[in-house]
Amino acid sequence: MLIAQFSDTHIKPAGQLAYGVADTHQMLQSALDHLQGLPQRPDLLVITGDLVDAGSVVEYQRLQNLLNDLPMPYLLIAGNHDDRDHMRQVFPHHPWLEPQGFWQYRAQASDWPFQILALDTVNAGESGGRLCPQRLNWFAQQLEQSPHVPTLVMMHHPPFATGIGHMDAIGLADAASFADILRQHPQIDLVICGHLHRNIRATVGGRAVMTAPSTAHTVQLDVAPDAGAMFRMEPPAYLMHWWSGTGWVTHHVNAVQSPGPYPFFHPDGQLIMA
Repeated sequence: MLIAQFSDTHIKPAGQLAYGVADTHQMLQSALDHLQGLPQRPDLLVITGDLVDAGSVVEYQRLQNLLNDLPMPYLLIAGNHDDRDHMRQVFPHHPWLEPQGFWQYRAQASDWPFQILALDTVNAGESGGRLCPQRLNWFAQQLEQSPHVPTLVMMHHPPFATGIGHMDAIGLADAASFADILRQHPQIDLVICGHLHRNIRATVGGRAVMTAPSTAHTVQLDVAPDAGAMFRMEPPAYLMHWWSGTGWVTHHVNAVQSPGPYPFFHPDGQLIMA
């Protein structure tokens, strides 16, 4: 099974650019086109937060219009730029989601060999994230009820420091408590996050944790405590998670059209080793 992970799409109202630079709507459209042009089409798309830029209904409606014609189902979680109530208004039939409360849920289909636990790390009015006792208890209970089910966790704020000072300052406040739960539940194979606009990997509580790049702008790579809040217009990208039967294998995908593919052969037909 293949799961595509988009993140930090930051959709704006029509005619507006993110930070006056990024046409996030067009960039997401191009990424979706690229996704559907892959040799193997993914079975599921997940978007790990900051779906829109200001949490408005108009922005979510623009996002919905882009997702409506996808040939695969999709799952969403909220980020610090999102508004839960407006998300529910535009996506009232989101699968597995409760009609009220936090935007978190357990997703498992009859033909999936794993489950997905979606966590809500939004701390309303703040850029940094939080997992309060209520959300952590729900997470622990879901894991205790399914101790032998391979589990993929998705959330917006990553539970580790990256070294990028201005992003770490708005990281996850309850990372230690979350790590304690990870440590107790070996059925967790992978935790996927957003927020950083970069592909970064770490180990937390003995589990693999990974952030996705953005389909829009990219946070400047500057691993300094006093790093300025800067971004670059690097190629938009996403992750592809392949369930191998025993665990997850992740591929980084640049969402741009590039020359090729070319065969690994000499013009005379002799094979060249890759």
